[in-house]
Amino acid sequence: MHRQCWVWLLLLALGHAGVVWASGTLRVGSQVLTTGDSVVRVVELLGKPSRKFRPRNPSSAARGRGRVRVITPDDGGERWQYRRGDHVTTITIVDGRVRDIQDRRQ
Repeated sequence: MHRQCWVWLLLLALGHAGVVWASGTLRVGSQVLTTGDSVVRVVELLGKPSRKFRPRNPSSAARGRGRVRVITPDDGGERWQYRRGDHVTTITIVDGRVRDIQDRRQ
């Protein structure tokens, strides 16, 4: 009985939370976007993102203004966000290539 309560509690929690799917592929119509694809391919399939951002890196704040910043895997790359129906898709770009794809249902 105790185990059954945990299963129901887990199902209830998942039903109320937005589930995030991280994957190496994303189907866009009849096409597929995969990790390793270029930025050009992302724009071909999804168009311009509704939002672009970079995760904050505490060490980058001390670098000062006017300096060139290279986006590395350690920085988390640049994230492009798309609204697709009831989904929010976030593509992480590092060195001009797709590093990660997350698709979250709202």
